[in-house]
Amino acid sequence: MAYSELPRSAPPLLDPFRDPERFEGVLMRRVIAFMIDVVILFVPVAVATIAVFLFGIVTLGLGWALFWLAGPATVIWALLYYGTTLGGPETATWGMRMVDLQMRQGDGAPSTFLLGTVHAVLFWVSVSALSPLVLLVCFFNHRRRLLHDILLGTVVINNGSRAARLRAAGLGY
Repeated sequence: MAYSELPRSAPPLLDPFRDPERFEGVLMRRVIAFMIDVVILFVPVAVATIAVFLFGIVTLGLGWALFWLAGPATVIWALLYYGTTLGGPETATWGMRMVDLQMRQGDGAPSTFLLGTVHAVLFWVSVSALSPLVLLVCFFNHRRRLLHDILLGTVVINNGSRAARLRAAGLGY
């Protein structure tokens, strides 16, 4: 049966009422994954900044002209990181992998490179423009999605192995 032939009343593939183990404890682990990802993004930027600083000393200040590249290089590095990790086979950043999370499209399909990069851009723009209070949106929907997740039609869930462990443990499911 083709996707267009499905009845309109068909529930979404990732439904917290049908598959609660996919959504159990996602919010707190998502915060931890974000912190891990920020460290992963920060370390190469810090190393590059120190290298430019030292290069500037060796070149008697001429190398410091490279500092103008720091901003654009940081943005490109972050977009490549999010695009390749969220759009890769694991559909998760390295931080998300460490805490058994993955990002999926609302119908359960894997994420793509473009969706991963747009997800990161929309997150940073929404938090910057609307204040971090925009993150409170997750407490008012049953899938615990943030504003940028809702706008892009994505959902962050437990990966298959964690969901299977939760299901096997019982925990009220």
